[in-house]
Amino acid sequence: MAGAQRALFVLTILTGSFLLFLVQPLVARLALPRLGGAPNVWNSAMLVYQALLLAGYFYAHRLSQLPLKRQGRIHLALLAVAGLTLPITLADLPPPTSGMEILWVPALLALTIGPVFFLVSAQAPLMQRWYAAHPSSAEPWALYAASNLGSFGGLIAYPLLAEPLLSASEQSIGWSLGYALLVVLVGICAWSRAKTADAAMPQAEDGSAVTVGWNKIGLWLVLAAVPSGLMLSTTTHLTTDLFAMPLLWVIPLGLYLLSFSVAFADNRLLARVFTQVAPLFVLVAGGFAAASSHAATLVPVIGSVFLLFIVCVALHSRLYDARPDASQLTLFYLVMSAGGALGGMFTALFAPLLFDWVWEHPLLVLAAAVLLPTSSLFDWRKLKEVDPQLAQVTAAAVLSVGLAMCWFIYQATTTEGDLEKGQYLLTLGVGLLGCLIASWRWMLAVLLVALMYAQGGWDTIDASREGLRTRSYFGVYTVREFPAQRMRTLAHGTTLHGKQSLDPKLSRLPLTYYGPGSGAGIAFANADRLFGPRARLGVVGLGTGTLACYRRPGQTWRFFEIDPAVLQLSRNGTFTYIRDCAPDAQVVLGDARLELARVPKGGLDMLAVDAFSSDAIPLHLMTDEAMGVYLDALSPQGILLIHISNRYIDLEPVLAANAAKRGLHAVLRDDDPSQEIGNYFTPSTWVAIARDPSRIADLRKVDPSRAWRPLGPPAARAWTDDHASILPQVRWNNMLGQD
Repeated sequence: MAGAQRALFVLTILTGSFLLFLVQPLVARLALPRLGGAPNVWNSAMLVYQALLLAGYFYAHRLSQLPLKRQGRIHLALLAVAGLTLPITLADLPPPTSGMEILWVPALLALTIGPVFFLVSAQAPLMQRWYAAHPSSAEPWALYAASNLGSFGGLIAYPLLAEPLLSASEQSIGWSLGYALLVVLVGICAWSRAKTADAAMPQAEDGSAVTVGWNKIGLWLVLAAVPSGLMLSTTTHLTTDLFAMPLLWVIPLGLYLLSFSVAFADNRLLARVFTQVAPLFVLVAGGFAAASSHAATLVPVIGSVFLLFIVCVALHSRLYDARPDASQLTLFYLVMSAGGALGGMFTALFAPLLFDWVWEHPLLVLAAAVLLPTSSLFDWRKLKEVDPQLAQVTAAAVLSVGLAMCWFIYQATTTEGDLEKGQYLLTLGVGLLGCLIASWRWMLAVLLVALMYAQGGWDTIDASREGLRTRSYFGVYTVREFPAQRMRTLAHGTTLHGKQSLDPKLSRLPLTYYGPGSGAGIAFANADRLFGPRARLGVVGLGTGTLACYRRPGQTWRFFEIDPAVLQLSRNGTFTYIRDCAPDAQVVLGDARLELARVPKGGLDMLAVDAFSSDAIPLHLMTDEAMGVYLDALSPQGILLIHISNRYIDLEPVLAANAAKRGLHAVLRDDDPSQEIGNYFTPSTWVAIARDPSRIADLRKVDPSRAWRPLGPPAARAWTDDHASILPQVRWNNMLGQD
């Protein structure tokens, strides 16, 4: 009978946790067309979820102090009332004013999913408490491992099953049915405990009330906060260069949740193994945490994902070892949830305001190194035959060797600008030396700081000290000057977003992806021939304002830019393309898709979509609904240009499918100006789309090279707001750095 009841509670916890973390990417995915594609959107969503989770754990903690029967009645009644808000639909909020996204995004998500998320989040600690109420029940902690296993399953199920197979509306209905099942299971659990005496609730072993000191509560908080913050900072690393989309959102969160299943399992073998190898991963992968220059592959990013999992297992294992008596179960989970919320607030809310770069990531890696359990494969202090003073001196010598190796790595990065295989081997060597001194946390921290500095941190620190960066809700922008080349560049994240010559004779020359041989350059330079002297032209994504220098007298220009920080770079004279070439151009602040919907139908003759977050094009700008917005803004003879250069995602089949769905005509132009003198131009891929095939023919005529070609085979289905999956379009060879 006890086994059957345990299975019932495990099933209830698994179901609730599965639903809880299935709904997170679902709601964020629903909201993308209204929120834009910045990586911080997901961080804001996670902040809301963590706040609701904290509220749910507080509710479970307070409810558990009532008689069992009353707990069941109250919880079931509230679950039924919250169910009236289903199926899930976005709250009807007006668009945010510029600069208020950091508050508007959490408000939208809280109003959309708040009631059901709050109550479902309470079920894991509450069901564990109900389970432990029976005198014959075993320790409840393993049920928390089951809870996080269910959470991990929900997260993985979304990008692999729900998103590819179901539309967003079908996902919402399916989730509602799952919620109904959960209510039934909770009702059965409540009935199974209806006859359990309240006195049977667990007490301390000696029968006395258990008190928890503030020191222990503080330890719980920090051990929960650091992995939570690190999870969000790792998410930013992933989504900055790829796509703001569920597959990349769930990887760090899924590993974070899976770490609890390992750390809280009854069998401690895996937890011990991961804890003992954690110093090696902290040094080898964490050593890249302060590097801000772009790597040729995703190897460092993949390393940061493994680092996240190992660190989370190690710190959560230490948290498990510091757990209280079962009588304090809900307090323990409440403090854990508070720590998770604090870590999320630090990364998503405070860090963008405090730092000019994502300094929160290396700081959290360093904090993790300081908090790692002292258990190590090479703990000399536990060897009776080794004198403690001799062990300390030997460890200091090992640290000195490690610092010397860091110096060699630094020399390589400053002279060659990148790490060769030999330096990677040096990094591994530093990591192995770090394992020898991991029992001394301060030594491990010193070695980690040195390695971070050597692996590119020196360049990141210099950029911050020189004030080269601007950080906003939408990303980190770096402006650099190269006196020898007389050039100024703008990078968003790790990707070049434009540059301008400081030579007065060349300052109006469009450079990078917008040169005379690029698809956009050819189209805009010939706008008069295509549309007459009074052409109406629009650009989504301001960047440095480069395209403005294709303006001719009589033309009307309009830029759409979501980030005021980018506009400021043109207004303060950092980049002068707009001031010099199109001073009367209108710049519209706000999400381009929403703002374009306000443009009078047929109000533009040509529109270029060039909105990137680092190397990632916001997904909501590539759907069929977005295409409809662009076409409404364009005249019947208008031309749409979309910039699809991307290292990791092949967007050509997506646009081919969207064009085919609407009966549009599309061509593509690859521009590789590698033979040009002066390193002014950058390879680019632009797609031109029009309703009228004669418009495409006209565009080909004005291109001397006639390099436009038809699009390749379309994707299996067009992307829509309701259904989009990038898995078929991933360039896996580029992901792994293969040719």
